[in-house]
Amino acid sequence: MSSRIKVLQVIPKLGYGGAETGCYDLAHYLSEKECKSIIVTSGGPLLKFIRKEKVKIIKLPVQSKNPFIILLNTLLISAIVIFNNITIVHARSRAPAWSCYLSCLLTRRKFVTTFHGTYNFTNSIKKFYNSIMVRSKLVIAGSNFIFNHINENYQKYQNPKNKLLVIFRGINLEYFNNKNISQKKLSQLINKWKIDENKFKILLPGRLTTWKGQEKFIESLNILIEDHDKQNFQAIILGSDQGRNVYTKKLYNLVERYNLNQKVLFVSHCSDMPLAYSIADVVVSSSIEPEAFGRVAVEAQAMKKPIIASNIGGSKETIINGKTGFLYKNKNSTDLANSIEAVMQKNYNLLKSLGIEGRKNVLKRFDVDKMCKTTFNEYKKLIELS
Repeated sequence: MSSRIKVLQVIPKLGYGGAETGCYDLAHYLSEKECKSIIVTSGGPLLKFIRKEKVKIIKLPVQSKNPFIILLNTLLISAIVIFNNITIVHARSRAPAWSCYLSCLLTRRKFVTTFHGTYNFTNSIKKFYNSIMVRSKLVIAGSNFIFNHINENYQKYQNPKNKLLVIFRGINLEYFNNKNISQKKLSQLINKWKIDENKFKILLPGRLTTWKGQEKFIESLNILIEDHDKQNFQAIILGSDQGRNVYTKKLYNLVERYNLNQKVLFVSHCSDMPLAYSIADVVVSSSIEPEAFGRVAVEAQAMKKPIIASNIGGSKETIINGKTGFLYKNKNSTDLANSIEAVMQKNYNLLKSLGIEGRKNVLKRFDVDKMCKTTFNEYKKLIELS
């Protein structure tokens, strides 16, 4: 059966996000199962880690939303499908999904999609554009939240003969493992970032964009000082603005206004996230719009770190409130400050217990091998039906 499964995954760019790492992990898993595994992408920093002897990379401008480029990609993907005798085409984003959909119609191959986000829509045209993600034979939702979102908003585009199911994203638990941390590298990063080890360290990872809620986080730090008289902390806002200079300036101005310059450190990039998590005493996810899954929450738990996140979206599924972390009222800076203060008050043994339970939670539910195995089994079912 494995030799019959030849998978082409298509993704705009191979960066470090959840969709991209999921594509990367599945591609290598398939190669280990002796399946042909190809990724079509426009590029990205994750490319340098691809094992080229295992996974074939083909570069096409699949990041483009230009209708003419989408049609050109349709023809090019069709040629790739025929030449490599591909059996399954798996799209992970909307623009390339249209090319994949048309290609599968032309070549009569199985079309699969993973619905990675809420893909917010403001009008019927945008909703129609998004609907390509539910037009496949197999639609994979990354969480129950996304599953419900699809059923509530895209029912009229769904074919009842096609399958919709939840496959939770998984992470590499060997990579995100506190036992594998180099103390030498950790010390080097602490020195590089000028971290005061005597202070309580709060880490907020995530790209700098409005919906990730960095403004609310900064406001909560001010409340932590003003209302709770907590001074002995250092906050690290870790993430790139990806060219959003205006928003970054706004965050810097907010830090300045609250006189938090000595307490907030901005770091644009870290190539070793397990090290970054290791520095923290608590990790925060302050998103003001729903996370489709909430990778930060899962990674933090895998590293045995308490996680605080807003009580919306996928975070409600990945965090066991009060046992592996804490959920606070969305967009409520005061409640976030109260949650941080509560964690700061806990003794070492309680924090350690939160970390242990967090790791158990991830081991049980969000292991990358489990994600890959479940997806592979669904591929096999698709092929058996043909």
